[in-house]
Amino acid sequence: MKMMIVLVAMVAVALAAPAKEQKEVIVVKETLHENNGLPEGYQYGYELSDGSSKQEQAQFEEAVDEEGKPVQAIVVRGSYSFVGEDGVTYTINYTADSNGFHPEGAHLPVAPVA
Repeated sequence: MKMMIVLVAMVAVALAAPAKEQKEVIVVKETLHENNGLPEGYQYGYELSDGSSKQEQAQFEEAVDEEGKPVQAIVVRGSYSFVGEDGVTYTINYTADSNGFHPEGAHLPVAPVA
């Protein structure tokens, strides 16, 4: 019975603890360019007041399907950054194409070379 009282007291204290204060995040900068000289593509980006940001552009490029026939495939290139709980800004650069999503970042693990 004493364990139950202690457990209930611990839960009550945890629930009564003030939640981490969250600041309002606003858009500091935003850009959007449809086609911006890119054939059938787009380009956009934004920066937020919490230090997060994203930039991305896409366009169609020539590719080859499984049968070796030429096709057009969309290729997306971009990056995004965010500030981690440790105060460090993390950045991921990526490409997404007919071969999948390919992220790169100093904090991401890298597969060993075969």
